[in-house]
Amino acid sequence: MLHIAVCIKQVPDSREMRIDPKTNTLIRQGAPAIVNYFDLRGLEAALQLKDEFGARVTVLTMGPPSADKAIKECIAMGADEGILVSDRGFAGADTLATSYVVGQTIDKAGEVWGPVDLVFCGKQTIDGDTGQVGPGVACRLDYEQLTYVEKVESFDPNTREIVVHRHLEDGVERVQAKLPALITALAEMNKPRRASLPGVLRAARYQPIVWTTNDFTDLDRSKIGLRGSPTVVGRSWVPEQKPVNTKILTGDTVNQVAEDLFTALFATELPGKLGWVQEG
Repeated sequence: MLHIAVCIKQVPDSREMRIDPKTNTLIRQGAPAIVNYFDLRGLEAALQLKDEFGARVTVLTMGPPSADKAIKECIAMGADEGILVSDRGFAGADTLATSYVVGQTIDKAGEVWGPVDLVFCGKQTIDGDTGQVGPGVACRLDYEQLTYVEKVESFDPNTREIVVHRHLEDGVERVQAKLPALITALAEMNKPRRASLPGVLRAARYQPIVWTTNDFTDLDRSKIGLRGSPTVVGRSWVPEQKPVNTKILTGDTVNQVAEDLFTALFATELPGKLGWVQEG
């Protein structure tokens, strides 16, 4: 059976985030936690493949014990299993250490439920915005890497081929790749489904599988947590807000408004009327 893994992250709702004016750091306390916006697109894509071809969908995340709520939300939507990787040893991880642990988790999930054929991630998280974990996981697993995907055009389970559309700066690239592969999803990929009543009932009873550092036999502890995180934040600050002066221009005619606009922009009076402006 096709085995799909979906990487998710529980993040603070960016709409409720505030900045501490003294420390210039994010105030996470009090902000509601949600499943990362882009990760839900990856989950929906995995569930669509499950609906059409049959598949086991395993959701996984690394985080504190409270992240089990994110796992349960995905179970309610239709995921089969949820893995929470939670241990103080993983704390303080940057994107390099995170991609290492996520890669190890996918490998271990493959040992338990069969090799993982396809991995979905969001293109980035709304709290970090680096977009580095997905590609990092693909490199560690040696999977085909399909980033910034806005559409899954087709999938053939017999030939193990997938065709996607990648949204690039100068257009759309159509790519055909062999499994195993990792896809990072854009918001345009789909609209996540609502949880069904049976799904909600199952999620209420479901207990995520929790793995700690002791559950990974080949874990290199020099590559996890703060010890395995070379990224250093030198300084963070809130950009200074600059005052913006506005002025509403009104007039009886288009010519009059155009003259006033020209005067406001260039601070000079016009010698005559703007004959090239037509009223209408």
